[in-house]
Amino acid sequence: MRRSLILGGVTVLVFPTAALAADGAIAAGLCGLGQGRAVASAVDAMARQPGAAARIQTAMIIGLALIESLAIYTLVIALILLFVKGIQFS
Repeated sequence: MRRSLILGGVTVLVFPTAALAADGAIAAGLCGLGQGRAVASAVDAMARQPGAAARIQTAMIIGLALIESLAIYTLVIALILLFVKGIQFS
């Protein structure tokens, strides 16, 4: 897990244009993967400790809201770039 986070960080630093893709497809896809992983981990934690399910669920919902806000910011940036630069079919 830690190795993949380090590799992802290095990739963003080496290839910043991939992280700031104008169409937002990369960011939206990674947000979806992050949400799926967060929910899977939360469900696994709830299955292991049913007594802490309410606290785990609250933390999961807050985390999902933060991930979703990243996807919305990406959409806003993509729309701004679309309307400022326009669509170029060349």
